[in-house]
Formats: sequence, structure tokens, C-alpha cells
Amino acid sequence: MRLTAKSIAVAAALSVALPAGLPAWAQTAAPSSQVQAAAVADLIAGVDIPYETFTLDNGLRVIVHTDRSSPIVATSIWYNVGSKDEPAGRTGFAHLFEHLMFSGSENAPGSYISRLVGMGATDLNGTTWFDRTNYFQTVATPVLEQVLYLESDRMGHLLGALTQEQLDTQRGVVQNEKRQGDNQPYGLVQYARLEALFPEGHPYRHSTIGSMADLDAASMDDVRSWFIENYGPNNAVLVLAGDVDVATARELVERHFGSIPRGPANVPAQAAVPTLDAPVSRVMRDRVANVRIYRSWTGPGLTDADAVPLAVGAAVLGGLASSRLDNALVRGDQTAVSVSSSYQPFQRVGFFDVIVNVKPGEDPDAVAARVDEIMAQFLAEGPTADEVQRVATQQVAQRINGLESIGGFGGRATVLAEGALYADDPEFYKSQLRAYAEVTPDQVREVMNRWLSRPVFSLRVEPGEREAYVEAQAVPSGEQVAAAPADYTPTARPPLPGVGEIPDLDFPDVQRTTLSNGIPVIFSQAASTPTTRVAVEFDAGWAADPADRLGLQALMLEAMSENAGGLDAAELAEARERLGASISADASLDRTFVTLSALTPNLAPSLDLLAKVVREPDFIPSEVERLRAQQLSQIAAELSSPGGLGSRALWPALYGEGSAYGRPTSGLGETDHVQAVTLAEIQSFRDAWIRPDNAKIFVVSDRPLAEVTAALEAEFGDWRAPAAPRGQKAEASAAPAQPRIILIDRPQSPQSLILGGQVLGIDGDDDRLVLDAATEVLGTGFSSRINSDLRETRGWSYGARSSVNGLEGPMPYLINAPVQADRTGDSIASTIAVHQAFLGPQGVTPEELTRIIDAGSRRLAGQFATAQAVLGTLRSNDLYGRSDTYWEEAGARYRGLTAEALDAAARQAYDPSRFVWVVVGDAEVVRPQLEQLGLPVEVRSNR
Repeated sequence: MRLTAKSIAVAAALSVALPAGLPAWAQTAAPSSQVQAAAVADLIAGVDIPYETFTLDNGLRVIVHTDRSSPIVATSIWYNVGSKDEPAGRTGFAHLFEHLMFSGSENAPGSYISRLVGMGATDLNGTTWFDRTNYFQTVATPVLEQVLYLESDRMGHLLGALTQEQLDTQRGVVQNEKRQGDNQPYGLVQYARLEALFPEGHPYRHSTIGSMADLDAASMDDVRSWFIENYGPNNAVLVLAGDVDVATARELVERHFGSIPRGPANVPAQAAVPTLDAPVSRVMRDRVANVRIYRSWTGPGLTDADAVPLAVGAAVLGGLASSRLDNALVRGDQTAVSVSSSYQPFQRVGFFDVIVNVKPGEDPDAVAARVDEIMAQFLAEGPTADEVQRVATQQVAQRINGLESIGGFGGRATVLAEGALYADDPEFYKSQLRAYAEVTPDQVREVMNRWLSRPVFSLRVEPGEREAYVEAQAVPSGEQVAAAPADYTPTARPPLPGVGEIPDLDFPDVQRTTLSNGIPVIFSQAASTPTTRVAVEFDAGWAADPADRLGLQALMLEAMSENAGGLDAAELAEARERLGASISADASLDRTFVTLSALTPNLAPSLDLLAKVVREPDFIPSEVERLRAQQLSQIAAELSSPGGLGSRALWPALYGEGSAYGRPTSGLGETDHVQAVTLAEIQSFRDAWIRPDNAKIFVVSDRPLAEVTAALEAEFGDWRAPAAPRGQKAEASAAPAQPRIILIDRPQSPQSLILGGQVLGIDGDDDRLVLDAATEVLGTGFSSRINSDLRETRGWSYGARSSVNGLEGPMPYLINAPVQADRTGDSIASTIAVHQAFLGPQGVTPEELTRIIDAGSRRLAGQFATAQAVLGTLRSNDLYGRSDTYWEEAGARYRGLTAEALDAAARQAYDPSRFVWVVVGDAEVVRPQLEQLGLPVEVRSNR
């Protein structure tokens, strides 16, 4: 699978204005203060997604984008209906129906996700928002007809398959999805914001997830009416993108969709942009770590000419890393730990939001007044030309990077569908890019003043007890009653078409070289857009943190990213933004890495910035103190979230406090450790670990290795190791198994987060393809035993899963199950029972084996279809000691799997009697349930 064809002509011939000789991207960059980036107008000139379109007699619009670079096709079908179109008293129903559309159809009964997973689908999902409902997946070319059969069957042949049982189950799933979101810190803000900004009866006043009461009230009559009124072919756009031409597409679409009758004419709800009569101010309390300040306004919709200037203004104000609010509040006054500003347009309206997280100990009133002062000054002055240019470059870079993918949430199929649905123009993205390239500072200032001079909704969320939570009613499961009228007769169709032969994966060729100072370079020319991705990786990771200085490395990495090469934080951020480059420093448990995503025409100056971050960090004492305060605030935030609390308890319980793996996997560390870190310790840690004799460089680019190597050599070839010895990591040992339940009390939690697991007897260099396949049946896949039990059968969870967490050292098996609070004990008992049955008499079934073989062998092409995926595979292959052909050989290995092999692998690895469980929830509700399970229960307070 060689991703070298340029189906997207994205300015591949652009060059940066640098001296002649080597190609521009291979030359030594000019000093950052003199960087000359490619012009925005030049960058967008070649952005093009070629397509053809046709419309069936029943009104279905079809868009076809052909790209023969990989044997995969993305399908994306968008229905012009969302939560804004819901009738009064039925909020959340569009989203509920999205779930029901996955529950099976007349000629394809059972879970659609299970079927699609078995087809090898990747980028598989369905979503609902205010304006639309969409379903999408990417499959190998020979599977395309099966996918079209399924999509057409649920469009035209759904009613006869829907049952009351399905409605009740999916209602429970959606209500647990709502609990899961509401249970997060600040999780109730969205409801207060919508209710304040919109008057009663406005289509955008309610959230897409809806209210518990309205979800309770959804009936089978609602299901029937909603389907008939909204899901006709004349209310949909179907996009096929990838290895398909328009002639083939027309034949297949006509065959499977052509007989579906046209539905009622659908006109999406109209909605004016409301203006508040006067400013509205509200204070909420939540179990959060710091005060958060919001400023919100409504604005125009996606196709309005003011949408882009508002987005530019929002980015300058608080979206860029060098934004006005960042420079004033985070770096300047240091009264906030983070800020953001954004403009999010929908079909009819948009939302302009400013969010400021107040630094603990600061006066929220003073910070709020300062926010208003900065905004007033910005509205008076407007942005500079340089700020506007930086926003435009960032937006174009994001679009170009996104267009590498043909499907998923942001790929080419989505871009074409969104334009067709909202603007009646699949090429609407070009209009947006031109607007970014042409917008002026005066336009931004004028538009910002026009919309933000209106009354504002101000919200402050303070630490404290939450308001009472509105729970769902207990809905009894009904009998299996068909949703269709008594005289409804399902329409017979031909059976599901077969699948042709799918060739084995041809992974992009991997090449290797070495810089003059000995740094290995692992490379693949596998980008289908003019982009280059680089990862400079060090054998360190969070496991390298000293046991009494957990969080030291995270502080060091933040400092490296903020000040380097004599550039302060604002200057470094501005330089990245001018180039459309993204640079970040982070770590996993095993590796530390600094990554770059760059537009290849701007590669030389982008690599220069990367080298400054890696080689020339400026550990300025005042900046380190600022970043220390931010990290302490992040730790406090982690200790207020279910996931953060659970992870911090589970890993030390599994590995032991003294193990290199027995520490918070976020890397943020412990409060007292971070407070004690000295500047000398940061520098010493860097000398021990961030050095050329501990480094490897991974690259995926649209340019050949020789050119990329020349550019890397110019920036890293003369880097020499310090005199200090290289660091040595502590042993990543596992603690003796102590089966028990650790209950972390988090009052007022409508949902409990269940985590569990054990440390396995395998390391990173052990091949685990067979074990992973068995675990996919047990817990990793959507149709796994665990998820099917807790979500699809019982409706107690939005989603439950388990997996082997890949590490270089001893790997853990981890279970993750957010469940409704009143079913916490039952859920653990049921999950244990599922494991016992799977590891005992009820091993892998023939149907499960077929699904795993088909899924594993058919999805390979889609798994590695982007440069980012290729880069990740280069890095993981190196970490686990895999050959370059590991995934090319995987197809044959999947086809050779047997149920006996999967059962043996699982039974050898897993032992539920050794599991450690962590539950984050309301102890008053949960503890009595847990005490019935026969395991020791240790209760901890929420720190």
C-alpha cells in the first residue's frame, strides 16, 4: 500500500523563498525572526478534491471522489436532520434514533456495528448534532457493495425490524452516555449556556443529548414517525471517496438505493440568531479544582460571510498559542492557568465563547474584570495583519492535514458532504479557505464589534457541591413488539452480496539512515499531501522520573516547548503559527518525544524550530515557576475527574508504589514532588535523557529520504552528547496480586467509573497478535462479550471495554466500564461472570472467530492509510522490536487463527481471581453494593 499518488493537489510545487541549491525544505533555515513562510494564498491555490455528482430519481444526492492510491473506499451518508428539528417534549430523540439505526434492519438483523467490524471497517461511527445525523466507515474496496447494502437497508427497510426491547435498551445506553458527560467536571455547563442564550421554543435551546424526562417519554410511535419524516433518500447526501469511479458508484448506488421511495419533503427548522435583552450573569457550583469564567454570545451560521472573521477574531483573542488572552493572563499577569476563545458555527447560528481557568488563589472578580478589559481593548484596536496571517496559515495547515484522510470525522468525504448539506456546494471548503486568505484586520474588527457589542452571558463555575441531578425514571423492558403498523409488510430484498478477494497489505517501504553524529533515522515516503511529520524520540518516558520527583519530566517538557533558542513563549508560538507548524513535547511510560507536523514547503524553518526546542531549551526561572503553577493546577483538575482519580489509584495498585510503572500515567506527578523540583534537577534530567546518544528520529514525508536527511543533518548532525552519563530507568516490576476493591468516594456522581485489571506475564517484545485477537472477542471490540453484556443487553453503560495496554515492560490487562451508579456492584459481578464463562466452558464461538478473522485481515489497508498512522507504526514497531513487515504478514496470520489458539492464549494470560478493582463513585450509593461481592473494600476519600 504505497501512499504516493497525489489525488489531492495540495500545493505540492510550492517552495519557500530561500537560497538556491538544495530543495527549499532541505536547506538550513534562516533565523526564526527572519522566517519567510509560504503565502496563504499560495498554500490554498492547489487544494482540490476532485469529484463528480449525480442524483437518483428518488432524490438521493451522490458525490464521488476517486483516489486510487490505496484499495479502500470511505462511505459517508449525511441526513439533513438533527436535534434542532426535534418537536417539543422530545429532546434527545434524534440522537436516540441514531443509536436505533445501528440496531439492525429488516434484511440485516442484529448489530450493524458488529457487521461492519466483521467487514473490516475502520473510521466507523455515527454521530448526531444540532443540524445533522451521519454514518460513516472506510472499507477495503471489495467490501464496498456490502456497506452500500447495509446503508440502503436501514434507509429503506428499518421499520419492520425495530422492537420495543431495542428502544428500551438504547434509551438506557443514551441515558448512560448523558450521565458519562454530565459526570465530568463542568459537565453541566452546556445546559446552562443554551438555556441562557436562547429563548423558550428556539430550536437550538436544548442540547443534542436531551433531557432524562424526554428520553423516558420517547415511544414507539415517535420512532415510527421520526423515521418516516426524516430518513428518506431525498433528505440525504451520500459520499463515496477512494478507490471507486463514478460509473461503478452509479451502478451500485442505483442497485441498492434506487428502489427506496422518496420521503416527505423535509425543511430543516429555521432559527433566527437571538440577542439577549440585557446582560445575563450566573454562578454555578461543581466539584471542580478551580474557578472557571465564561463569556458567551450567539452569532451567525456557517455560510454567513461573518463566520470566518469571527473565527479569526476568536483565534487571535484566545485560540492561538500566542493569543491576546494567553499573553496577558497566562504569561503576563499569571492570574489564569489556561484560556481559550472560539467561534463554532452551525447551520443557522453560531457560538462565540471565551473560557478562562482562574489560577487558584487569585481573585475571580479581578480576573473577570481583566478579561473584559482585554476584550474591550481588542474590539477597539482589532487584530494586526500578522495575527490574521498566522490564524489563516494555521487554519489552512489544519485543513491540508485533515484532507490526507478520505473518511472519518474530518477527511475528504466529510468535507464534501458538509458543503453539500449546509451550503448546497460540495466545494464550500474552497470558499472558506479563500475567506481566510482574504480577510483583513479591519473586517475582523468590524465584525467582532458588531456581534460582541451585544449583551453577554457571563457564567462563573466555582468549587462546591453540585445542584441536585435530575435522574431518569426506571423504564421496564417491554416485550418484542414491532414498531411498524399492523398492516406493514417488510419488502423482500436479495441477500447480502458477497466480498471479493482482498489483497494482503503492502505497507509503505521503510528506509533507514544515520546522521553524522550517530542518530538513527527511520523513514517512510508515505504522505499523500505536502506534509512532513517528525518524531524525535528518546528512551526515557514517565518511567524515567525519579521516584521522589514524579512530574519532573512533565515540567521539563513544558519548559522546553515554551522557551527555546532565545525565543520567549510568545515568539516561539508566533513562529510556529506563521509556518502552520505544530510542535509538542510529551511522553508515554516508555518513551519521551518531541513531534513536528509541518507543511513541506515550510519544512526547513519548521525543523529549525524543532531543533531549538530539542537542543536549546531556555529554562528561565520565572517561566519555570509559571509552568509549575500550571502543572499543580492540572494535578488538581485530574484529582477532580473520574478518570484521573481512577488511573492514579489503579497503576500503583497493580505495579506497586516503587515500580517504574506504578505511577500516574498522565505524567503530571504528585503535588509535593512538583513543588520540590529545582531548576538544577530539570537541567540534570535533560542532560541524562534528552541527548543524541539516546535518540531516534522517525519521519514520514511526501519528499524522498535524501532530501529529508539533508534537512535533518543541517539541524541535528552536529549535536553532541553532554559529559554526564545517560540515565538508567528503575525496574518496571509488578506488585504481588492483591485482589480487592478500592472505592474512591466522589459524592454526587450519577455514574460510577469501574476500572480493573492485572499485570500479565508478557513484555513488549512478546508477540501478542493471538492474545489481542482473543481480547477483541472478550473486551476490545464493540461486539465484545463485556460491551455486549453491559451496554447492549443490560443498558447499564454507554460503553465498556478491556484491552492489553502495550508497554515495553510487563503489560497490564485493563478493564474500563463507566456504569450507572445504582448498578455498580451488579456490573462488576457481571463482568467477572463474563470472564469466567469466556475462560471456561464458553470460549470463542465459530461466529466470533469468523468475525475476528474477517475484521483483522480486511481492516489492514484502512489502518495505515494516513501518514500519521504510518508514523505511529514505525514507532511502535521499534518499541516492540517488530520487523518492518510485521503488519504485511498479519493478514495471513489472522486467516490462520483458530478458536483453540485464541482460547489457550486468553486462559494462559487472564485470571479474574487476581483482578484489582478501582471504583470512582458516590460511596453512600455504591459501597453497600460492593460489599456484597465478597472482596475486601478499601474506601478512600476524594483528595
